[in-house]
Amino acid sequence: MPRLWNETIEAHRREVRDAILDTTAALVAKDGLRSVTMSQIAEETGIGRATLYKYFSGVEAILFAWHQRQITIHLQYLAEVRDQAGDARERLEAVLEAYALISHESHGHHDTELAAFLHRDGQVARAQQQLRHMIRDLLTQGAETGGLRNDVAPDELASYCLHALAAASSLPSKDAVRRLVMVIVAGLHSHA
Repeated sequence: MPRLWNETIEAHRREVRDAILDTTAALVAKDGLRSVTMSQIAEETGIGRATLYKYFSGVEAILFAWHQRQITIHLQYLAEVRDQAGDARERLEAVLEAYALISHESHGHHDTELAAFLHRDGQVARAQQQLRHMIRDLLTQGAETGGLRNDVAPDELASYCLHALAAASSLPSKDAVRRLVMVIVAGLHSHA
């Protein structure tokens, strides 16, 4: 097959897959996790059930794929934020704030049942580990160049940051989230 034809087919498959993921997420948000069926997803997406089953084996598989896509988008965004800031301390502050705002905004989007369902998979743990490594590396760089504390191991400080940032999901506003980040960052500054 010509290359252009293959690229067109792959683009179409990605569009269909994304439409399935988006439709399923919207249906679950509207009707609840247990109410959504494959027939409903196929109808809302505008594809046949047989086509839907070529992409996914069931609603759970679709939701896990949707969640993985969201996690990937968030991690890519955090890497972009990191790469756009200046020195290690500025990159760390930018990543902490961006992650806190993601946590704050995401909190209201998942109902408890959906969150419990999605978080039983290892996706979240792997993403947390990637984020922990990103923060640890920035802390290490900041300690080496000065400005960030070096009296506590970077792994311990990364854990401190992630645990402290967990509070962002329950804060009432973005301003409150930014104040939380300022407090966390103040605790990371070198006192020498």
